[in-house]
Amino acid sequence: MKQRPSFPAKLDGLKVRRAGHVISANAGSDHSPQGLGLDSGAVRARMVQLLQKQGIGDSLVLNAMGTVERHRFVDTALVNQAYEDTSLPIGLGQTISKPGVVSRMIELLRNGATGKLGRVLEIGTGCGYQAAVLSMVATEVYSIERLRGLHDRARENLRHFRLANVHLLFGDGMQGFAKGAPYAGIIAAAGGEAVPQAWLDQLAVGGRLVAPVHSSLVGGGGQALLVVDKTATGLRQTLLEAVHFVPLKSGIA
Repeated sequence: MKQRPSFPAKLDGLKVRRAGHVISANAGSDHSPQGLGLDSGAVRARMVQLLQKQGIGDSLVLNAMGTVERHRFVDTALVNQAYEDTSLPIGLGQTISKPGVVSRMIELLRNGATGKLGRVLEIGTGCGYQAAVLSMVATEVYSIERLRGLHDRARENLRHFRLANVHLLFGDGMQGFAKGAPYAGIIAAAGGEAVPQAWLDQLAVGGRLVAPVHSSLVGGGGQALLVVDKTATGLRQTLLEAVHFVPLKSGIA
């Protein structure tokens, strides 16, 4: 698997304190849909308030969710739903996850860390939204996508940003990305019968993996959120709430 080059990126129109809290947001970005007001920090602030009510308390996660403009990652016809807590189609049978799910999984991945995580591997780039959020809570992000159309779309969505710590890869996510290992965190946006061994091998000791898996404890053979902590003595697994993600598949397309 050949690594695609990363690209420069910045989060437009935002000033951030060292502690990670947004000071101000530019309400006049030329890249935003006209007349919708979605480029205003206020609409993201309302979403963050909803996430806080749902129990999200990690300040870095909340700051990232309030900074990254989700409407840039969805089709124009759906931008008015961009800041609702709902998943939206992004093409090729895939979806952008709910803000509540994205923030929940990233908060679990961080596991109470006070500063940024180290290197993180994302399985399933999709439209690139979660990679942008991860870029603000981790020092380096490797994100792999098996569908060429989505990989190209993510690159286009992120092009006007300057996220020098994000590396987009086209390849089989079930194999992970050994060249970037070991990872402080691995997060998956697709669910399989079990966690691939390659992911566990590439997870650093002291690292954490968050992924949906099929579980007999969920009615109808559904998925649940699995947290795996890798310790010096082995793996500790914790099964959490029911979730719904696209199926985890091998190969590229």
